[in-house]
Amino acid sequence: MASIIPGITAVGGYVPDYVLTNHELEQLVDTNDEWITTRTGIKERRILKGENQGTSVMAVKALKQLLEKSNTDPKELDAVIVATVTPDYFFPTTANLIATEVGAVNAFGFDMMAACSGFIYALETGANYIRSGNYKKVAVIGADKMSSITNYKDRNSCILFGDGAAGVMLEPNEEGLGIYDTILKSDTVGKELIYLKGGGSVNPSTHESIDAGLHNFYQDGKSVFKYAVTYMADVAAEIMERNNLTGDDIAYLVPHQANKRIIDATANRMGVGPEKVMMNIQRYGNTTGATIPLCLFDFEKNLKKGDNLVLAAFGGGFTWGSMYLKWAY
Repeated sequence: MASIIPGITAVGGYVPDYVLTNHELEQLVDTNDEWITTRTGIKERRILKGENQGTSVMAVKALKQLLEKSNTDPKELDAVIVATVTPDYFFPTTANLIATEVGAVNAFGFDMMAACSGFIYALETGANYIRSGNYKKVAVIGADKMSSITNYKDRNSCILFGDGAAGVMLEPNEEGLGIYDTILKSDTVGKELIYLKGGGSVNPSTHESIDAGLHNFYQDGKSVFKYAVTYMADVAAEIMERNNLTGDDIAYLVPHQANKRIIDATANRMGVGPEKVMMNIQRYGNTTGATIPLCLFDFEKNLKKGDNLVLAAFGGGFTWGSMYLKWAY
């Protein structure tokens, strides 16, 4: 029997209304617009404001778009996978919360945590459900409210992150268009370089853990940058070599939006020019699990059926990975 190709049939996305600019950050920490832009490429980021507003608020908006754009009755949805490091709760999962919100009563769901590589991990997982032949419609969403774990007194990290959600619908494709190959990797080299130490079983939430700042994101930026440039570029080049692709074959590189210099290094390693690189970091910053699908959402009108795309990401842990797919619509 011929193998089943999982194809993307819809893209949905959402970012909050509130815009946190570099100039506003100048009022909070010792920084300036030129310093931020030169080192990261970020000009502004979106922040989810208001009480009781968790990651699911954004993710459900993306999911509703996926259902509408793919002409899917919520009851037809088989599964929901959410890549996030900022779930509403440890449990119930954000995936289950948003499935219930849209009326996907027959869908199972779970959250996947692989830091900034989470969406590629989740997308490959969703693709395997489609490949099994037992599932026809799987929604994969990357969503994070990074403002909830950002220390706005840390000038090195608070400039990086924004909030957002986006995702795709996966369905079997009969034209051979969809996800062809994925490389996923991880190690613990980054254990002391990029982390959130509080809230788990090692450091449960206490007054002391909160006072010590253990519930805020931390990274050693210079060290992480060196690993990210190498790992992300290497894995993108590896998937191209494995599939006999050259820069001329690629319609777009869809990179994780952490730092413009990391993106540029990856594109250079792949041999693709800036016109073939999806980039919106200047408007959203690093939205962790949401960056890659937000790129697909923003650039959807530019994509043509059959286009070759390479997705690439690097995240805390470390986690990193790449994916080769043909655009299906």
